[in-house]
Amino acid sequence: MAGDGAKAALITMVVAATVVVLTESAVTCKLVVSSLTPCATYLIRGGQIPTKCCNGVKSLYADADTKQDRQMACKCMEQAAKLVPGIKIKFAGELPEKCDVHIPYKITPTFNCSTNHESEADVEAL
Repeated sequence: MAGDGAKAALITMVVAATVVVLTESAVTCKLVVSSLTPCATYLIRGGQIPTKCCNGVKSLYADADTKQDRQMACKCMEQAAKLVPGIKIKFAGELPEKCDVHIPYKITPTFNCSTNHESEADVEAL
């Protein structure tokens, strides 16, 4: 089944994510992967977003409350996306809004995790 392939890829991603050198960030690759694992099928095929996926997106958004946390989450997602074939950037880009999470930037293939992480509060302060 295709779902089993996505799950196997995500398990591989969890193992690979443990190799990442962690900073003092509250967000880890393990947290990112566990939060977004329920989104795998949606990110590949689209369709209805599972409630557990949106719960994970909201939880991750709440946990990533500093620039350092957001950069770590971004880098982890970037690594994970390379390990899970078939993720559609269109679905990834729509996911935050569909889960009622509003981020002040677009998710694109050229997004730079090192520089593009203002929070809504940072943008409002400008």
